[in-house]
Amino acid sequence: MALAPQAASSTDPQPAEVEGEHINAPGLQFFVFGLFFIFGGITSLNDVIIPKLKELFTLNYTQAMLVQFCFFAAYAAIGIPGAQLVKKIGYMRGAVAGLLTMMAGCLLFIPASQTATYGLFLFALFVLASGVVIVQVVANPLISLLGPPKTTHSRLTFAQAFNSLGTTIFPLVGAGLILGSLAKVSADELSGPALDAYRSAESAVIVNTYIGLAIALAIVAAVVWSFRNRLQGEKHEASSFLGGFKLLQRPRFGYGALCIFLYVGAEVSIGSIMINYLAQSRVLGQPESVIGWMIMFYWGGALVGRFIGSAVLRMVSPGKLLACVAAGAITLVLISANTSGHVAGYALLSVGLMNAIMFPTIFSLACEKLGSLAADGSGIINVAICGGAIVPLAFGALADASGSLAFALILPVICYAIIAGFGIFARRPAEA
Repeated sequence: MALAPQAASSTDPQPAEVEGEHINAPGLQFFVFGLFFIFGGITSLNDVIIPKLKELFTLNYTQAMLVQFCFFAAYAAIGIPGAQLVKKIGYMRGAVAGLLTMMAGCLLFIPASQTATYGLFLFALFVLASGVVIVQVVANPLISLLGPPKTTHSRLTFAQAFNSLGTTIFPLVGAGLILGSLAKVSADELSGPALDAYRSAESAVIVNTYIGLAIALAIVAAVVWSFRNRLQGEKHEASSFLGGFKLLQRPRFGYGALCIFLYVGAEVSIGSIMINYLAQSRVLGQPESVIGWMIMFYWGGALVGRFIGSAVLRMVSPGKLLACVAAGAITLVLISANTSGHVAGYALLSVGLMNAIMFPTIFSLACEKLGSLAADGSGIINVAICGGAIVPLAFGALADASGSLAFALILPVICYAIIAGFGIFARRPAEA
């Protein structure tokens, strides 16, 4: 299905030109980089909210991981509808729809705060994540199209670096705003009206953060809307609502989609428990409110690694590099689980550096040669991101059952081992 070109006024930016298999529109890359920054930062705020809500509602690890379950379940629910929406209205208008949905999710934190109800917080996160999914359906294939195919791996990794910039900055600011009062009083010391008042007051702190985000998203959506006619002539192949799942019959794409599921699950599991893990007496033994800012090292490692990886991928086989960093992640997780003190803490934080190129490299390797099926492929990949819902929940259950976060780290080790296998499997270019 080819989207009908929209008439551009004399004041609109000049439309991009479609040249062969890519779009010649250098300026649009900066717009896409901004989208990566936004949805990466908002996603990483979950790592700050989890220890806050865990304390606020006196949750165990399994219950706390429902934050990630509800957030990443949106990828399973919205991935395919999001791809269909983008195919119908185009990339730019699709980005606006996603940003406005994210804004609505942020505003839903207001009633959640007023009632201090955990379930409403989870629903708000689901709506927020639904918008993130739509934006991500737009961003991944669009950055792949904005340049020649031979540099897709490098270009997508560079774009993901802006995602990591968001995941580094947002938790740093969020930790100060959301976790600042965590050490002053504990919910398990209160009961009755005092507990209700404490939950309402502390919930309001979370809400103020997300109201600020809602205002920022409204401004960004307005800017993107002004560029709604920037792309003309973009093409999408018609398919049924579930037609994109046929792509899973392709071994390379199917294996890659599985690895996206496992990678996001492993990355989110580690990020979600990082603050609680570091606070353990066998690791750093400091209160969450004191060491909460250290989560930036985990996401900051991914930021640095993606800028480095963007250059390395121009010289090294993407598949081989993927296998190497997956092996590195396994090594670091095992070191952390079997040591203590600063070695255990910084080894786990360093896994972020190994994660750096995984998502963009798995995505681009899996989606090679999809052509007009790119939106369908992106939709399926976004469904696979629901690994961020399922794997962390399993991780939390394993931690609760064993009584040890270190023991539960065996789950991400298994995930990284399968990803290393995909790197070896996909080391050669895909066939058309």
